[in-house]
Amino acid sequence: MSIRVLMFRKMPRLYGGMEADLLPQLSPLLAEARKLAFHQPGYISGETMRNVTDPYEYLVISTWKSVEDWERWFSNKERELVEGKIDAVLGAQTEYRVYSYD
Repeated sequence: MSIRVLMFRKMPRLYGGMEADLLPQLSPLLAEARKLAFHQPGYISGETMRNVTDPYEYLVISTWKSVEDWERWFSNKERELVEGKIDAVLGAQTEYRVYSYD
């Protein structure tokens, strides 16, 4: 049964609009994470969205063939490294929620 993983990321609000300076650091890391996931067994798709009412908040939704595929990817050392870099840029840990279809 396929699952969806929702990842919540929040950019820090920096003085004087300096958060825009983080985008050049963040965008390539997000692209790298997606590229790595794309080649993982069980990966189906992914998308990144920005909250309309809170532009500092991002939602990433990835679809996997099974919980086991997701768990294998979640424990992947390459993923952990890239995710650690993303979290360091944001100054906060990514929040994960896994959902199945009923």
